[in-house]
Amino acid sequence: MFLKRITDFFISFFALCAFAPVMILVAIAIKLDSAGPIIFKQKRVGLKGQLFEIYKFRTMRTGTPDLPTDQMVKLPSPITRTGAFLRKTSLDELPQLWNVITGQMSIVGPRPALYNQEALTQMREAAGVLLFPPGITGWAQVNGRDDLPDEEKVKADKWYCDHWHYFLDWKIIFMTFGAVFSSRGNK
Repeated sequence: MFLKRITDFFISFFALCAFAPVMILVAIAIKLDSAGPIIFKQKRVGLKGQLFEIYKFRTMRTGTPDLPTDQMVKLPSPITRTGAFLRKTSLDELPQLWNVITGQMSIVGPRPALYNQEALTQMREAAGVLLFPPGITGWAQVNGRDDLPDEEKVKADKWYCDHWHYFLDWKIIFMTFGAVFSSRGNK
């Protein structure tokens, strides 16, 4: 786990430096597209069930209710034009590199649940998933993303936690690129 933390820190630091020009362009596009802040902050469930604020580029209009993505499809789309592109390319996730640098998240781990996803959090707690740092990407993300029901996400997260090793993280990182480029399970 020490090697995982050091790898997380250096990957995040260099990625923030490398993507700085892209992040500046994204910030400008968000401001030109709709009113509101550039960065969206949201309470998520982290390590050992502790709440933390996750950072993302804002992809929705301000005032949108805090609901899981799968429940948003029942509402008129609150996603901005820029937001649709950011979600499709997963560029909205780049600010989470700061969450990784500060130690609140890992590059790879179970995706952190919303603070109000109580059933999912309880399933994860029962499965022991909350004893592992949450990640920007994870085994569930490369095996279905938002297409998976909560029970399947928890199974995938538990499998990852039970079988974790340093090179599994690297495998998931490379698989993430394939999932992002195919836009599989991305809503």
